[in-house]
Parts: sequence; C-alpha cells; structure tokens
Amino acid sequence: MRHSHVNPFTASTCACVALLLPIAGCGGFRAKSIEERINSTLAKTDDKIRADGLASTRTDKSQYRNALTPTKLKPSSLSHAPGTTNPPAAALVFNPANEKRDVAERLRRFAAVEGVILAESFDGASPPAAPQPTPNARQINLKQAFEIAQRTGRELLNAEDEYVMATIRLLVERHLWGPRLFNDTTVGLAGTGTGGNFEHALDIINSLRVTQRLPYGGEVEAAWIVRAADQLREQTTGGYRQSSSIVLSGSIPLLRGAGDIAREDLIQSERNLIYQARSFERFRRQHLVSLAADYFSILQTRSTITNQQRQLYSLRSLEKSTAAKVDAGRLEAFELGIASNRVQGALSDLSSLVDRHIFELERFKIRLGLSVDEAITITEDIIDLPDPEADMVQAANLALEFRLDLQNDRDRLDDARRTVSNARNLLLPDLRLAGTIGIPTPVDDPTGGLAISADDLNYGATATLSLPLDRENERLNLRSQMVMLQRLTRDYEQARDNIIVAVRDTLRGVDNARIQLIIAEKQVEINRERVRGNKLRIDTINTQTIVDSENDLLASENQRDGARTALRNAVLNYLLASDQLRVGRDGSFVPLPGMTP
Repeated sequence: MRHSHVNPFTASTCACVALLLPIAGCGGFRAKSIEERINSTLAKTDDKIRADGLASTRTDKSQYRNALTPTKLKPSSLSHAPGTTNPPAAALVFNPANEKRDVAERLRRFAAVEGVILAESFDGASPPAAPQPTPNARQINLKQAFEIAQRTGRELLNAEDEYVMATIRLLVERHLWGPRLFNDTTVGLAGTGTGGNFEHALDIINSLRVTQRLPYGGEVEAAWIVRAADQLREQTTGGYRQSSSIVLSGSIPLLRGAGDIAREDLIQSERNLIYQARSFERFRRQHLVSLAADYFSILQTRSTITNQQRQLYSLRSLEKSTAAKVDAGRLEAFELGIASNRVQGALSDLSSLVDRHIFELERFKIRLGLSVDEAITITEDIIDLPDPEADMVQAANLALEFRLDLQNDRDRLDDARRTVSNARNLLLPDLRLAGTIGIPTPVDDPTGGLAISADDLNYGATATLSLPLDRENERLNLRSQMVMLQRLTRDYEQARDNIIVAVRDTLRGVDNARIQLIIAEKQVEINRERVRGNKLRIDTINTQTIVDSENDLLASENQRDGARTALRNAVLNYLLASDQLRVGRDGSFVPLPGMTP
C-alpha cells in the first residue's frame, strides 16, 4: 500500500517563499529601492570629490521608474525592413519665390518669430535702434540660461547619464560581492518498459542556496536540497521517497588568484565611479564656459547690429547730402556713386548680421534643450570678472593641484601598476583548498522529509596543486601590461605638460584681451573725433574721406565689443584651465572670494 504523504514540495516551497518574499518584494518597491540606492551612491561620491551634489538635480525620477515597466513594442520595431520616406522628384513640388518680394520685411518677420523686433526701417532711413524683444518672447539672462541647461540641456543630461551608468555598474559589482540567493527546481520524468509494461518515475529536486564571495579569493556556499521521487505506476509498495540535506561548501585559492587580485573588479569599479564623478564635474565647468561664450557671442552680434544700423543711418544721410550737392553742381556725379555704393554694402552687412543673430538664437535654444519654436530673447546680464592677479608659476601650480582630469590620469597610473602586479600573480601555481559538509535526512527513512540528522553528517576536503608548466600567455600579458604602464606614464607626463602650457596661455590671454580692449576703446574715441571733424568740414573734403572715417569707426566699435567679449571669455577660460571655476547645484556660476559676479 502506498505511503501516505503530503506534496513533496509543500514544506520546501513554503520555506523558499518565506525567505525570498522579503528580498524580492513587489515591482514598485524594487524600482524605488534601486533609484534610492543610485541617488545615495551619487550623493556619497559627490561628497568624496567635494562637488555640489548631482543627486539633488535629479528631481524627475518618473522616467526611470517608467522604464522598468514593460511596454508593448510597435510592429514597426520588429520589422526586418523599416519603412523609408524618399519620394521621387516627380512627387515633389518646388515653389519659386518672387524675386521682387520685400526681402527686408521677410527678414524682419523671421527675426520677430525668434523673439527679436528689428528697427521699423531696415534701410537706414530712421535713426538706429537696438533689437527689442517681442511681447511673447521668453527673456533669458545668463544665470537663467545656466539653470535651464542644467535641467533640459541634452549635453549635460548625456554627461549625467554617463555618471549614473557608472554608478549602476558599481552597484552591480557590489551586488556580486554580497550574499546571493538562488532557487533551482528540477522536474524529471523517466520511464522503462519490459514486455510492454512500463514503469514511470517522477523525480523532483529543489535547491535553495546562498553564495558569498570571500574578500581575498574563493567562495562559500550554503545549500538546502530537497529531493522527492515517486513511482507513478508502482509494482511494489514504497515507491515514494523524499529526502533533504544541508550542504556547506567552499573553495579558497592560496597562490594564483589569491589576495587583492580577487577584488580587482570591485576595486576598479569603485575607482571608476570616482573618475566619472570628476569627469562629470569637469564637464559641468566646461559646459558653463561654453554656454557663456555662446551667450556673449549673441550679445556681441546684437551690439554689432546696432553699430551697423548707426553706420547705415549715417551713410544714408551722407548719400542724401551728396545727391543734393551733385544736383547743385557742387560735386561730380561719381561722388554720389561712392556714397551709394557704401550704403548698399552696409545694407548687405546688416542683412548678414541679422541672419547670424537669428541662427545664434536658434542654436542657443537647442543647447538649452528648449523647443525650436519657442521665441526667446537674451537680456543684458553679463559676468564682469576682475582680471586674475597671478604669475605663471602660481597658475601652473594651481592647475597641477586642482585639475580633475589630471587627477584621473594620475590615479589611472596606479591602476596600471596594480594591473602589472595582478599579471605577475597569474604566473604563480594554482593551489586551491576545497571542502564540503553535508547534513542529510536519516538514510534508513525513505520519507525523511525535512528532518535532517546530524548523526549522518558527511564531509570532504581536497587540496589541488596545478604547476605552471604553461604560462606563456600569462608572461606575454605581463609584458604587455608593463608596456602599457610605460605608455600611460608618458601620456600622463604629456598631459601634465600640456596643462601647464594651457594655463599659461590662458593667463597671457587675459592680459592680451585687456590690452586689446584698451587699444580698441582708444581707437573708438579717435575715430569718433575724426567723424565729428569730417562733418564740420563736410564741404571741403571728398566723399571717400567721409566714407573711410565711417568704416574705421564701425570697425573700431566692433573691435571694442569683440575685445570685451574676449576678455570675459579669457577670464573664464583661465578659471577653467586652472580648475578654479565652481558650478552651483543649479548649474550657475559660483563666484570665488574676492570676485564680484
């Protein structure tokens, strides 16, 4: 008669579920836990490099939680031949524009769409007026530009994602070094036939095990194994058997693979996160300087438009007065041609400047992550930083101490030295100790179930020595790592020298920009006096002389505005080259003590 028994998995499955439920949890809990662990690791890493926290900027985490939710794929994503839109020429239509259209008016409308109102008279007939924002345009100053780029700028978000992914890689590696639970269930069905009579056996094995890596090599494991077998068509009684056992096992290397080399992946992942944190912080500083340069360029272009309009208005006035003198017979006709020719040149230059201004605004919107259809205007909000007082030696020393990318290069040399040491370790013989201890159910009870018996304990231990008879690949790898170390050493020395040269160049660039600004301002004063003098002597000098003075004044005004922009950029570039630039949590510039933002 068959033994009465419960389902062989009843006890073991309940035990597995009881152990695994607190660990697994529900999907929402796991997603939240992962995000919290990522932000916690990011915040701790930011503290290690003394940077304003990145984790605080990650305010919208729904996109990460939603990414864990399975979504239905579109049929097009599974297609082997995705569709292509490429109609033939006959299916396209080209509408030619009227060559007599009011191009200046169209350009004014294009500018208005971008948030800029140009002077009503685009031909210099009215006094010059600086471009004004449209009523619906979003006004953005420099600080706001930094903050917007921090939230929506694609470049910064991509760099931030690299930082986050480095954090995830570290968390994955840390998880591999923690206790890891596994549950394996194997169901087997076998049958044998004799003279047309078949016997069927069902064999079920459930193994719940936990593994743990050891810090200096090797691994230990504890497993609970439950096995149940049943003859589905038994010819004798006692066809059902159930047993279980607790098995402890371990394996430890003593030579090859033993020591710090065992934790190499974890060590490198921890260090890589620091490197990525430094790289991200360095990128934030570079990004701020780059955004500021674009911002200053927009302001400079707008100032150049105003200068061009002023010159065009002045040239229009000269053209009218010259035409009157030609009609009166006081000047030859070619004098009017000179004035009119320069007016047309100024109109052409003004049109190009307006087009450039529109393009710069559109490109700036893309960098900020704004919609290309949103009208924006840039307000006059600049960073007037004092010139740094530093000599070449001091500037170089600051850069060598503070540059985050150089610190990465220096620490990667330590990685290379550690790699050489690990390569030497791989030349050693393999000597490994292994052992197991098992506590099964009573051997004389075929339905022992979960009642293990310590009296039936069994154990085993082995020591395996593998002599290094063939280590040719390992020796070649060691030589390769030594060559790589020498190469990285040279690269580091070159990077260090390049940084010294770069910071010296930026320091000289500040002085040169200051000189250029002083010279340009003097040239503006000289040319303004020249133009005023020519206007007083307009009846005694020719038209070309007046035109030349106007051209020189315009050139000096543009050069002055360019020198101002260059000086602002030069100071920021010096702060960046020496890594004294600091960026706040909101992405804005943080002035150092002694600065006036």
